[in-house]
Amino acid sequence: MASNSKIQLSTAESFLCGGLAASIAVTVSNPAEVAKTRMQLQGELAKGGGQKVYKNALDVLAKTWRNEGIRGLQRGLGPAYIYQIFMNGSRLGFYEPFRRTLNRLIDKSPTDQLPLTSLAAGAVSGAVGASIGNPLFLIKARMQAYSPALPVGTQHHYKSSFHALSTIWKAEKFPGIIRGMDTAILRTAMGSSVQLPTYNWTKNQLVTNGLLPANSIWSYLASSSVSGICVCIMMQPADTTLTRMYNQPTTRLPNGRLVGTLYKNPIDCLWKTLKAEGVLGWYKGSTAHFLRIAPHTIITLTMNDIIQNLYKDLKSNRT
Repeated sequence: MASNSKIQLSTAESFLCGGLAASIAVTVSNPAEVAKTRMQLQGELAKGGGQKVYKNALDVLAKTWRNEGIRGLQRGLGPAYIYQIFMNGSRLGFYEPFRRTLNRLIDKSPTDQLPLTSLAAGAVSGAVGASIGNPLFLIKARMQAYSPALPVGTQHHYKSSFHALSTIWKAEKFPGIIRGMDTAILRTAMGSSVQLPTYNWTKNQLVTNGLLPANSIWSYLASSSVSGICVCIMMQPADTTLTRMYNQPTTRLPNGRLVGTLYKNPIDCLWKTLKAEGVLGWYKGSTAHFLRIAPHTIITLTMNDIIQNLYKDLKSNRT
């Protein structure tokens, strides 16, 4: 019987394990994502923050539950599942192949955990996932922003994921489907550049210093917690920008092209937000973001390790 540590999963196997782990995580983290999205859109480009519909992340959750029930708290969950399979399947599935390849390119052992190649592999694998999953993230953000009771920001009412995609396609064709992709790549690359490197580094430190055993649930949880904090800090401004780029209203130019009425590009969004709302405008929804990213990262990375180990056990039992 082969040892678990010696069994290498293929890219496809890692992709599927990562996608399954992320789907489990998003079921738990989606209500916080709804709260984050609405907080980020509240008082958009308004001096002094504008009128506040929601006081904080917990207030969003409470009011959404009271006015919209579980359906409101889980808005956008359908596209979120598919997005997570593409996004985290890519991020977790392609990370190791990219990292090992980069190590070989600089004549280092594929097993070495090098900060530079780890960061690069995390960023590239994240960018790949963001590109593939962009249409789903777009409709997820718009669905989560929609509230029939306490609306903030531009409202897009879609009956389903298919209805959302067909509506966007009819109105804007391909440019509408890829709207915000540049921001999505930036956001995800920033988060992915630190997610797995900080997780692996923390886990390695805990194990090599004898603080926790390698396959302990506590080592998974501790490493995931550190990783979640790092991801949240790194990607918050880009995350706020992405939400606003996705959700902004559009207008049709004389040449027939639809463009956003508020922002030209991610840099324009960051600059206008800074001028109108100050630096804190970039960090709107950061509490909700942490409430989302912490359990999501912990569950995703912990479940990814557990699922991979279970799958390796199955493979080793067959050999």
